[in-house]
Amino acid sequence: MFTGLIEALAPLRSLNANGAGWRLQLAVRWPDSEPTGLGDSIAVNGCCLTVVARDCEPDAELLDFELSPETLARTAFSLLHPGDPVNCERAAKLGQRMGGHLVTGHIDGVIDLVQITETAGFFDVHYAVPAELAAELVVKGSVAIDGVSLTVNALPVGQLHVTVIPHTVAHTQLLVGGTGKRAHIETDLIAKHVRRLVELGRAG
Repeated sequence: MFTGLIEALAPLRSLNANGAGWRLQLAVRWPDSEPTGLGDSIAVNGCCLTVVARDCEPDAELLDFELSPETLARTAFSLLHPGDPVNCERAAKLGQRMGGHLVTGHIDGVIDLVQITETAGFFDVHYAVPAELAAELVVKGSVAIDGVSLTVNALPVGQLHVTVIPHTVAHTQLLVGGTGKRAHIETDLIAKHVRRLVELGRAG
């Protein structure tokens, strides 16, 4: 489980085919000295991945992850290139402050960034969202985009609007690539369960 508060912006070192899936390597510099362990869960652009290998450089950890065919089908990892920055967050600890919202790291789909408008350093960002995901979003509710916890401002038909503050712009890759960028989305966990219960009630 994660919170949607990004801890590190890490460059992609490599992304290579590995059997039916791919293998991804990042150079991660965490804000503290706590080492990453094999088997640890890391949200990479919001997608929960397992550390399968670890090495060290003077100023960073080299972390390897395996991407299954299912992960590749539901994410935009195949569009990345060496050097591209990705958002990273370690799994939350019980008892810590919940600064963002409950994020599972299970990506629901890929959305397209269609418009960015800047006003005094703040950015209103519009994404195109498929109808099947719009049902799990609510105005002033939470959404995770590329692993970043954000508040939904508006939900016009076919779109999702959020505002990104200067701190988030500086410490994440959320706006890197500009319009046309493809991003991971995870809708609200509570909204998923409510939707499922309503659907079962209607069917039953």
